[in-house]
Amino acid sequence: MLKGFQNIFQIPELKKRILFTLGAIAIFRIGSYIPSPGVDGRVLAEALQAQAGGIFSFLNLFSGGSLYRFSVFALNIMPYISASIILQLLQAVIPSLEALAKEGEEGRRKINQYTRYLTVLLCVIEGLGMTIMMRAIAPGAIRHWGISFQIMTILTLTTGTMFLMWLGDQVTERGVGNGMSIIIFANIISRYPEMVVDTIRQINMGLNIFSVIVATGIVLADIFFIVLISQARRKIPVQYAQRVVGRRIYGGQSTFLPLRVDQAGVIAIIFAGSILAFPAQIASYFPQIPFMVWIRDAFGYGRGVSWLYTLVYAVLIIFFCYFYTAVVVNPNDIAENMKKYGGFIPGIRPGRQTSEYIDRVLTRITLVGAVSIAIIAVVPDVAMHWFRLPPSWSFGGTSLLIVVGVALDTLSQIESHLLMRHYEGFIKRGKLKARVY
Repeated sequence: MLKGFQNIFQIPELKKRILFTLGAIAIFRIGSYIPSPGVDGRVLAEALQAQAGGIFSFLNLFSGGSLYRFSVFALNIMPYISASIILQLLQAVIPSLEALAKEGEEGRRKINQYTRYLTVLLCVIEGLGMTIMMRAIAPGAIRHWGISFQIMTILTLTTGTMFLMWLGDQVTERGVGNGMSIIIFANIISRYPEMVVDTIRQINMGLNIFSVIVATGIVLADIFFIVLISQARRKIPVQYAQRVVGRRIYGGQSTFLPLRVDQAGVIAIIFAGSILAFPAQIASYFPQIPFMVWIRDAFGYGRGVSWLYTLVYAVLIIFFCYFYTAVVVNPNDIAENMKKYGGFIPGIRPGRQTSEYIDRVLTRITLVGAVSIAIIAVVPDVAMHWFRLPPSWSFGGTSLLIVVGVALDTLSQIESHLLMRHYEGFIKRGKLKARVY
């Protein structure tokens, strides 16, 4: 592996791509500290930290602290990700979008265009919501309230998100890895130095170092299982019959249909975390009602771990794993494409029986993947609570899945460049598989 990293700098094109990616990350991180006009970031940060446990804490994780600072990148690229997920889900219920997705490159280009239009709409809605939220939570953070401030804030946040979307596209085209994933990756790891400094400070103040070591071991084990589940495939053997086209004979070969054990990936955790964060955010507006205080403490993101939160969180993750898999994987289409090209599963009739067999296998492996992802998401938070680690020492399952998944995807692309130029990759046998979200 070390030799593989040394070979990276012997390929001029690959070295240029990596430097371009690092430069884009630097530009993005600098921009995350540029404040939005007309807002006192310090006052707003204090007010949002007092509201810790709601949806803002959850979104601040993906923005790398930009939301609490209310920088020009406060919305980050979450509107784009939300728009992408919405369009992907709509393809399963709107026949015209489904047909468009099957038209090849031209169809994908149109769907990407629709996604950008929807991103702008979501940015305007979320930007307006941000201005209303600031006036309700931290009126002292707004220097001059008025329609001009609202328009300026909406334009600033929308422009920031669109710039990040363009920057992500540039990284995808001219750098390494998926640009949007790289931005979220940079956001999450940007808080790790603060975590290390805070942990050292807490150890000097009496924190048990043995607890830190054990918790670190649990996190490393969690990372191992994330890699294991991310790379896991269920290979269904497929045989293609011979076909005569003109004077040539095609087919007659054996291959595999690889089904991912974890089809949903981090999407299921994001859905579950977002839904659980909303009740805590709403309850935080009614601190005088005891029941609302209990809701806020029980379901607040980053407020510790309760058995109810853990149970509901795990159940929602399993549900959304099945839901997302059912939306993005259609056994009928797979069986129809196999039949069209003369493929069949040995011992299974083409058509309806093949579709039922694929659906049965997919249901079983999704259960394994969903339960595994639920455990991966819950264990780090439980470990942090048991060992009483500081709040900054938080390796949530969401952040771990994103960091490990993006790292695997990026290393896979780098390895492809190395192997294409006859250099050794990072592993001696096999090849790294890219993570697909």
